[in-house]
Amino acid sequence: MSSYAWSPADLLQTSGSYWSACTLHAAVKLDLFTPLSVTPLAAGQLADRCQLDERGLTMLLDALTALFLLDKEAGAYRATPFASQYLSRDSEDYLGHIIMHHHHLVDSWSRLDESVRSGRPSRKRVSHDAADEERESFLLGMYNLARMIAPQVAARVDLTGRRHLLDLGGGPGTYAIHFCRENPELQATVFDLPGTRPIAEQTIRQFGMQQRIDFLPGDFQTDPVAGEYDVAWLSHVLHGEDPVGCATMVDKAVATLVPGGLLLVQEFILDDTRTRPLFPALFSLNMLLGTPSGQAYSAREIKQMLSAAGLGQVRRLPISLPNGAGVICGEKSA
Repeated sequence: MSSYAWSPADLLQTSGSYWSACTLHAAVKLDLFTPLSVTPLAAGQLADRCQLDERGLTMLLDALTALFLLDKEAGAYRATPFASQYLSRDSEDYLGHIIMHHHHLVDSWSRLDESVRSGRPSRKRVSHDAADEERESFLLGMYNLARMIAPQVAARVDLTGRRHLLDLGGGPGTYAIHFCRENPELQATVFDLPGTRPIAEQTIRQFGMQQRIDFLPGDFQTDPVAGEYDVAWLSHVLHGEDPVGCATMVDKAVATLVPGGLLLVQEFILDDTRTRPLFPALFSLNMLLGTPSGQAYSAREIKQMLSAAGLGQVRRLPISLPNGAGVICGEKSA
């Protein structure tokens, strides 16, 4: 039985919550927070600078003020300190890329009923071309998220004595970077699609890790993975596949490990009822919308995948992460 007591107000708040989300998305897409983090501007001044309609912009700025992302004084708008930190393109903590990724998902989520009827995705697959706007938002959005979480994970995962890490499907290489920063003797290889390479190498250069992290282009479902590693990291890649695809990926990762090697899997993890936590349950729907057969998995299912690949000492690490994420590991027999 549900333990949450809904009210009509709660129901309508949830139903209309996309209004606030779309207001934020529009402001990020129009890049309003960057100039307003530098100096206060009246709506007319900002409209002239950004070539926008003054009436529409004024309404948007007032709504952003109501959301406590802008301050308004004497007819001029300025970004709040929080918005300046996370929504200005000039800030190192900019989260606009993941917000734009969310923006690109809105259309498919509005057609969720169609995917539930058909069992097929309603969203086109993101292009593998790094120059594609949606692909760039996805890759840099993953960087936005990983940049906040990777330091915490790297500090909590013991890689003492490990020499070479494989970041399979590693995207911009954020986790490889932070694992190497936490472990000075560690080298890493990021394996991902060729179109990912420019963004990954740019990120690796940004952290000065060119001598310790390389990039290996390929498709982890169809291409062999060269090299031998004593630790493999699979972060948020299993959810894009059905159990057969997951088994292929796990087997491929295990095959690269030397005896005694460690496999680490990070995912949004459901409990065994598959109804909690909320975010992984919603994320599973996102996989329905965007993939032919992807889904979120429970801890038990992921552990079974690792055990079926021949790994021992399979366990979930005691790391508390946002949105129901967790790390499950297993070791290859020595």
